[in-house]
Amino acid sequence: MSGAGILSGRIAVVTGGGSGIGEACVQVLAERGAAVAIGIVGEEDVSKRVAAIGAAGGRAAAVPLDVADEAAVDTAFDRVAVALGVPDILINSAGLNMSGVEVADMPLDQWRRLIDTDLTGTFLTSRRFVRDLKRVGRGGAIVNITSIHAFAMRAGGADYTAAKGGQSNLSATLALEVVRHGITVNAIAPGMILTPLNKQAQDDPEYLHKIERNIPVGRAGGPEEVAQLAAFLASPDAAYITGASITIDGGLSLLVGQGA
Repeated sequence: MSGAGILSGRIAVVTGGGSGIGEACVQVLAERGAAVAIGIVGEEDVSKRVAAIGAAGGRAAAVPLDVADEAAVDTAFDRVAVALGVPDILINSAGLNMSGVEVADMPLDQWRRLIDTDLTGTFLTSRRFVRDLKRVGRGGAIVNITSIHAFAMRAGGADYTAAKGGQSNLSATLALEVVRHGITVNAIAPGMILTPLNKQAQDDPEYLHKIERNIPVGRAGGPEEVAQLAAFLASPDAAYITGASITIDGGLSLLVGQGA
């Protein structure tokens, strides 16, 4: 896998870039030479990250980006074009975790909140990204962060599994639609990754140890490991990969169906 400089001259948008996998993607993409627009939500402060990238000779900008809001998505991409240029890499990392509420007890607002963010958000950002690249006549790459729960179900996770399953199918369908424009679309399906979405595993060593016993490699993953894969899929080295979903879970999903 190529390293520093492989993404020089490229411009990336990372949704959910203020924390977790998105934050790690920002760092790795910048290290490999891309200018990076960091999509932030609410009061997130990424000024130190922007300054550090600039001090290292790179370019970065913080951009408010509520992926569930169509107007906000368009405004954000307009701002990116002014600050950095038209992006040719899109990492869709913004997302919410499953509620733990079973279908019979789930309020409609909860269902819509997950679908709007984890699925419709990917649709809105991808649509704008593709429209811009078609307009300027350039190729690019979309990498969508899905989940092993797109295909490995969990009770209490219907909102999340439905959204992530839809996101995975959206990725594959879009890949067919845009390949003739030189745009690749791939998905990454992480398992247990130590991010703020898995706060209990981060904060409780006993709970983490219990969880890690279920993972064949014996540990949870780090967000930087997902980011390295995302950067590869966005690079010229992955130009022949499109419509793929790559699982990164330490073998966890291989255990589905075992023991019964």
